Amino acid sequence: MTASARAVELAVLAARAASDRKAQEIIALDVSEQLVLTDVFLIASGTNERQVAAIVDAVEEAMHRAGVKAVRREGKTQARWVLLDFGDVVVHVQHAEDRVYYALERLWKDCPPVELPADARGEDSAVAAAEYGDASGDGAIRLDGEHP
Repeated sequence: MTASARAVELAVLAARAASDRKAQEIIALDVSEQLVLTDVFLIASGTNERQVAAIVDAVEEAMHRAGVKAVRREGKTQARWVLLDFGDVVVHVQHAEDRVYYALERLWKDCPPVELPADARGEDSAVAAAEYGDASGDGAIRLDGEHP
């Protein structure tokens, strides 16, 4: 079983909202095989508490416009690690320092990545293309840095 199409669609929507607020290292993981409560974890970083809060606000606003409301929200007051539970998608927005410390990607390394479009990865696709040698300019980059 893999993540539902709706979960992937919502993850991309949330990722784009986070990217619009300059979130860094945005990744999505298909956790549907490991968890029964959700299909996708979206993980993003901010460089300070103010940016984390802005990313969270942008994600909530985008999801609200799509008719999805968070069923649970934790950590917003401290803005170090905010968890937004939208049912099919759980969004983790972490301060960059906390992200390194808790290393969710390492904890969930057995879960396959969900491909995100270049505008939803928190990076400039031209920079990514240059960094990974993507001459096509389509920005298709896997999480392991290899091209499809």
